Amino acid sequence: MSEPRSSEGTTQRLPVLEKALDSEDVPETRAAPAASSGRFWSTRRVPAAVVAFLLMGLAGAFLYDIAAVRAHRPALYARRELARQLAERPLDDIWVLVGAGVAAALGLWLLALALTPGLRDLLPMHRSHPDVRAGLHRGAAALVLRDRALEVAGVQSVRVRTGRRRADVRAVSHFRDVDDVRADLDAVLGDAVRGLGLARPPALSVRVRRPGRKG
Repeated sequence: MSEPRSSEGTTQRLPVLEKALDSEDVPETRAAPAASSGRFWSTRRVPAAVVAFLLMGLAGAFLYDIAAVRAHRPALYARRELARQLAERPLDDIWVLVGAGVAAALGLWLLALALTPGLRDLLPMHRSHPDVRAGLHRGAAALVLRDRALEVAGVQSVRVRTGRRRADVRAVSHFRDVDDVRADLDAVLGDAVRGLGLARPPALSVRVRRPGRKG
């Protein structure tokens, strides 16, 4: 602390008040509650673009047809042919049923795209801040688990498939007891899964076998 100089040319030390902070004086800090980590929603640009172009083409065709009829010109051949086919064919006709089935399948597909999040390969990670979201690709998670499994003594090769709910680990052990290798894999991979920081850690399914005989 700097010492102010008085008008007489001498210095005076200012009094300092010191007070020990009690536990009651320290403001209590609480960790922010973790936000819920749901799945990432896909933008689905390709299906949206296809539907938009189809609707735009149909709307343009109907608009041209309405304008032609209002101008006392013949309607579009496609609309006249479609009206004739619908008037002549019974409801149990095979082509009517096929067309209805295709339309229903397309409608169900669009509903599934609208109601499901998609991005199944992206695993949501635990959120410690409500404004920050992070995700881990399933291939990257499988690569981390494979590298950790190869560090276990006795493991010759590993194949890992990581899903949203389960991680399947298939290992080949060329020495050591199979049960001991499986126990070590369970412990090591359990720590590895927890270290990934996923919001919903997948359950482990570990299988260990001996290498097959050559020839």
